[in-house]
Amino acid sequence: MSLLLAVPLTMLPLVLYNFVAFGWFGPIAGDPWFAPVMTVEMVSSARFTLVLSDMILTLALALLFVEILKATRTGTAVLSDHILSMLVFVVYLIEFLTVREAATSTFFLLMVIAAIDVIAGFTVTISGARRDVSFNSNGN
Repeated sequence: MSLLLAVPLTMLPLVLYNFVAFGWFGPIAGDPWFAPVMTVEMVSSARFTLVLSDMILTLALALLFVEILKATRTGTAVLSDHILSMLVFVVYLIEFLTVREAATSTFFLLMVIAAIDVIAGFTVTISGARRDVSFNSNGN
């Protein structure tokens, strides 16, 4: 079970992005990231349209929240979680720089979310470790 907790959740938006970008869910006419998912008429008579890129970014932000909560854990799984999160960020970065389908603002923001996951994870863990360590000023 602890190995399952070590899997970085920011990997899910990466996989979903690639499924859509490479047409594994079927072809989408035009730019797939601007495909409407739902439209709601607001009380103000304005129409709110949620597009696919908004959905994947919202999912990524929710998963980032869970990842930050996971960083507050203690134990050996935390280190492997940080290492895997760093690897996921590296995959994002390499794909962003080398794959044509990843050169979008949606992918860039997903990559930034993965970077925040790495930075926040290390920061939260280090802060927690400092609280756990107590120093005796008497020298004993």
